[in-house]
Amino acid sequence: MYKITVINGDGIGKEVMKPTIEILESLNTNFDFVEKEAGKECYKKYLTNLPEDTIQSCRESDSILFGAVTSIPQQKSAIVTLRKELDLYINQRPIKSYYDKRIDFTIIRENSEGLYSYLEEDYGDTAIATRKITYNGCERIIRYAYEYTEKMNKNKITASHKANILPLTDGIFKDTFYKTAKEYPTIEAEDYYIDATAMYLITRPETFDVIVTTNLFGDILSDEAGGLIGSLGLIPSANIGDNTGLFEPVHGSAPNIAGLNKANPIAMILSSCMMLDFLDLKEESELIRKSVEDVILEDRIKTPDMGGTNTTQEFSNEIIKKM
Repeated sequence: MYKITVINGDGIGKEVMKPTIEILESLNTNFDFVEKEAGKECYKKYLTNLPEDTIQSCRESDSILFGAVTSIPQQKSAIVTLRKELDLYINQRPIKSYYDKRIDFTIIRENSEGLYSYLEEDYGDTAIATRKITYNGCERIIRYAYEYTEKMNKNKITASHKANILPLTDGIFKDTFYKTAKEYPTIEAEDYYIDATAMYLITRPETFDVIVTTNLFGDILSDEAGGLIGSLGLIPSANIGDNTGLFEPVHGSAPNIAGLNKANPIAMILSSCMMLDFLDLKEESELIRKSVEDVILEDRIKTPDMGGTNTTQEFSNEIIKKM
């Protein structure tokens, strides 16, 4: 029996989570789904967007499924806080086009420091944010990226940074990248400035296998990659630490389409596949992935972001039929 904490969140979070749970329940696997709250609607009820009860359930679970939450002014992000509380320092975002086989790479993003450290100060007419980068933070995410590259039989890893403008903070990141490279002589190591990486993602995406980068840069690049493959609704993600994993779609809560049953559930469904991989349920994850790919390539059932008119539920029902 696997205990899974399920956090629906706000907006379309609930709508993409429901079919995902239905798909997981159709498998021959024992899951104990425990629903907990976080986000804007949670804040209205409890004056906190992340109750301690939710954090404790996550600590006690084999893994976590997270939908999407709406940000609240002057409140720390629920998902960023949860990443810190559980020390989920790895953020892994696979980018794959089902129509262009050249586009198939993974962004591995440091998940615990950088400009997401909540080190801001207000001086009236001036506000200052501190960008915190540590050797330990760089070393563990970079080592994970090399190990992942090797495990997936990839040939190359690319570091993305801005060490020419941020020579101290990104200098640590770049130096650690090349120091670690010496331990993996069969993997080609290269680096680009973040602006060059952003350009190359558009002009020659097929040249990337694995990209490793800092927190904010990784967040921006993965959204750019969403445009590259057609929709943010196609990108899953994993937040991984030494003790547990949290799996969520890259997209947000999209309150403008909440309740309309037209959100794309693919990113949430594929995030659950990453969870299955994490739990070493490889056959089950491949069954779902293959079914998702079959539905996409048939090009018959499509949500509005993919150019169609089908509903969230219609898309997920088709996946279950394929399974």
